[in-house]
Amino acid sequence: MKNDFPKIFTVILNYNGRDTILKSLKSVYLQDYPNYELVVADNCSLDESPALAKKYYSGVHFIQNGENFGFAAGNNPAIRFALEKFADYVFLLNNDAMLEKNTLSRLVKAAEEDKKAGILSPLILRADGSIWYAGGKIRWFKMRAEHIFKIEKQEPYETKFASGCAMLIKKDVFREIGLLSEKYFLYYEDADFCVRAAKKGFKVLTVPDAKAVHLEKSEEVKSEKVYWLVLSGLIFFKKNAPAIWKPWIKIYTFLRKIKNRLDVKFKDDEISLAVQKAYGDYKKIKNQKSKCQCKIQNDL
Repeated sequence: MKNDFPKIFTVILNYNGRDTILKSLKSVYLQDYPNYELVVADNCSLDESPALAKKYYSGVHFIQNGENFGFAAGNNPAIRFALEKFADYVFLLNNDAMLEKNTLSRLVKAAEEDKKAGILSPLILRADGSIWYAGGKIRWFKMRAEHIFKIEKQEPYETKFASGCAMLIKKDVFREIGLLSEKYFLYYEDADFCVRAAKKGFKVLTVPDAKAVHLEKSEEVKSEKVYWLVLSGLIFFKKNAPAIWKPWIKIYTFLRKIKNRLDVKFKDDEISLAVQKAYGDYKKIKNQKSKCQCKIQNDL
């Protein structure tokens, strides 16, 4: 019976996903898993993708965000909705990602078999069949969170972070650590969430026999992607670096700023300018935080 299976709420965050949203929705509706509901959270899209989704999939729950809140703040209202509707699992899925027919079944099977598993990701492939994500590692020395492109073994295995592109989360994780951190507009919110979950004893797993395909539409605007990767990376490593790595993080950030200044001077290309803007905006964020802390202390 349907109710014998844990309840999954699949959450698709949409922003201008006209070219892919219907494919993504169709892949969810074709799942062989019997107990799920689907939520589309729209980040104030400027194309007709919300109308298309409502036209062809009227049974979907729709949440309209008032503006483009980014990944974390865009997903969180839908996650709250799912938990209020007694979801056992929340499955985050990009609007440019598609699932194989048995993806949810295999993810839930792995999650139910390992009680310590809190966050699980399928193997994520590119459109050409090559591996886009088979696990994640955090390189504190180089201040990078990187995808692993090689399957470690055939059964589920632990990894440092799952990709928000396709990520199954047990309700208990939200109870313990809360929702996605809205300090991040785009990128690194998934790594941050996984680090927080791991500190509470939850495992992060890659399930290689569950598969998704990611078209990665973000690659179409390279400089914008680089900007958010740099800005969010600075926030992530400042917040999460182990104490032993914090002195190096300061030194390495300083060296990277020097390199960027040289790149701007001698290259003056879009990527260098995007990195420069990220450093500048991160400084503004730090200054605003410092002013707030001073105000709180003075009020006390």
